[in-house]
Amino acid sequence: MTDSTTKGRTAEGDYPLTSSNRPSRHPERARYDEDTVHRTLDEGLIAHVGTVVDGRPAVLPMLYVRVGRALYLHGSTGMGVARRAVRRPSVRVAVEVTVVDELVLARSTFNHSANYRSVVVQGDAVLVRDGDRKAELLAALVERLVPGRSAHARPPAPEELRQTAVLEVPLENVSAKVRSGGPLDEPDDLGRDCWAGVRPVVTRWGEPLPSADLRPGIELPPYLVAGGPLALPV
Repeated sequence: MTDSTTKGRTAEGDYPLTSSNRPSRHPERARYDEDTVHRTLDEGLIAHVGTVVDGRPAVLPMLYVRVGRALYLHGSTGMGVARRAVRRPSVRVAVEVTVVDELVLARSTFNHSANYRSVVVQGDAVLVRDGDRKAELLAALVERLVPGRSAHARPPAPEELRQTAVLEVPLENVSAKVRSGGPLDEPDDLGRDCWAGVRPVVTRWGEPLPSADLRPGIELPPYLVAGGPLALPV
């Protein structure tokens, strides 16, 4: 199998290796294939968006949706990155999403780790200004999080759309990083009387709780009845 960390493009559709998306630590864990990048983004829930505001670094947690080869970030028009995007063609950002799968418990605390999948996107965020397009993307975001919900709840009114910012970040300078497997212990630690292995991290949707002011007679919609692990649609 070709190692995408050393060859850059490995197959049609893969993202290119660049000087800015090659990790300095454990480059062998880097992935640039579309499947890993897209699946990690589609399974994640919150993106951490870093930028520089008034000369100071800032990081914001934001909901997002991936549509094709672009990320769309949801926020308020009052947040700093959105205010800057109104005044200029684009705003430079770095976006990070991580899914933690397991805690890795080694025989020494130094070698403890985590099995994870993460994606970092670097690029220029552009404000989506067209109202119809913004409404489409917000519906796609709701559908990503709760399939079936956008057809059930009221869509945003024009004034609500004006108060909502959607930022588009193209998936161009992007990389994933994956750690899997068991602990990597030192040979001298293998004989210790200490349990070693992995502890899976399982995130599940909880039981829906009705609003205190929910009108009597409104039943739980079918799309909220099914439980199970947190698995956002791809």
